[in-house]
Amino acid sequence: MKMLIDGEFIDKNEHYDVINPYDGELIDTIPIADKGDVNKAIDAARKAQKSLNCLSSKQVSENLFDACEELSSCADEIASLIVLEAGKPYKAAVAEVNRSIETLRFTSEEAKRIYGESIPLDATGSADERFMAFTQKIPLGVVAAITPFNFPVNLALHKIAPAIAAKNAVVMKPSKEAPLAALRLAEIINNHFDDGVINAVTGYGSEIGDALIYSPDIAKISFTGSVATGMYIASHAASKKLTLELGGNDPLIVLEDADIEKAVDEAVTGAFTFSGQICCGVKRIILDNKVADEFIDLLIEKTSRLKIGNPMDESTDIGPVINKEAALNIEEVVNNSIRDGAELLLGGERRDCIIEPTILDNVNMSMEVVAYETFGPVAPILRVEGLDEAIEVANNTQYGLQAGVFTENVHSALRCANEIEAGTVYVNKAPSYRVDSMPFGGFKSSGTGKEGIKYAIEDMCRTKLIAFNRN
Repeated sequence: MKMLIDGEFIDKNEHYDVINPYDGELIDTIPIADKGDVNKAIDAARKAQKSLNCLSSKQVSENLFDACEELSSCADEIASLIVLEAGKPYKAAVAEVNRSIETLRFTSEEAKRIYGESIPLDATGSADERFMAFTQKIPLGVVAAITPFNFPVNLALHKIAPAIAAKNAVVMKPSKEAPLAALRLAEIINNHFDDGVINAVTGYGSEIGDALIYSPDIAKISFTGSVATGMYIASHAASKKLTLELGGNDPLIVLEDADIEKAVDEAVTGAFTFSGQICCGVKRIILDNKVADEFIDLLIEKTSRLKIGNPMDESTDIGPVINKEAALNIEEVVNNSIRDGAELLLGGERRDCIIEPTILDNVNMSMEVVAYETFGPVAPILRVEGLDEAIEVANNTQYGLQAGVFTENVHSALRCANEIEAGTVYVNKAPSYRVDSMPFGGFKSSGTGKEGIKYAIEDMCRTKLIAFNRN
């Protein structure tokens, strides 16, 4: 597959292999861009910005809706690409594409709802009451979208679609591990806008990323990825606007009065969907000791039912992680935890890139498996005595993306909601939940800024004040 620059599909002499993580087979190759290619893409986006700004909000909305219709017609093709390149089980890939269709449709609607407001300048004693003022939302300019492997279409759309809705052209850099579905998405969007409105460059993050970070023609960077890369972007991006979604170490708290069966169902889904490779997945299960044994017995029973196998099989629940390096890292983290005193209750075995769903008991916060984000199918259990300790353990992390608590006590729920340091706290729901109408983004090292269509569009705009002297 080729890059997309200024409406043309560009190849290069140097290529990167895209490998199926399930069977190790070559799927396709992508060209490796250099700084010159990135600059061409930025120039194309900057020129396309003019034509995009000439469109009415209605035209932008209709074009996005047309792209949504085309995406819908290609749903099976794109879901299959996600399965092949990312190893995502087919039913989860279909769910991602269906959600992406909804994301694009939602964005087409929000493109017509970008409002300014009237400003009462006479609200202060020093202002002349004959002044009239209002604000206008105007585009930032060219937006760089740097996207991850785990949701190669949906998380790309959460950057691209709001940017275009706010009339910003885009340069996208997809993950080199899973670029194919994202490139296909760029092609679809390009079919409904002028050349250069959407550009996609592929290759190594170090070279492409630096070219985007340091370019004076990039107005905003929207990035999803590691804390280390996010901090690098933040320290080098000068005055650019930033949205950084840097992952999480999300806790699921189960208190003594919780609905245990409901909590277990949510824990299984939150910890093991797409082999745990979800930023807001359940990364730590914090159990009140009074219900821990009951919860664990049911967790083992329900986790044992998950089917491991070929992600193309519609019945498969657990496929591979993204590559061998990731699998080896997860295996090492699990083994280190067992060496340090954790008890292996289920799983723990690796076969090539597949890690069995793993449950660990008697984990403590000094262990790597919970001290940092373990991006794999691992459910570490931390036992606590009561609500105070549960909140303390939940907050004992550098991350603060989302959190969930199961309790039937409204006072306990409100304490968790108020005291847990996270961008979102769910009551009787796992933290892996996300919909497009909500603001999504965390505290602490989980990043800065908010995704979610309405909120992302707001951050893709500048606010201009216009004032009239009516004298």
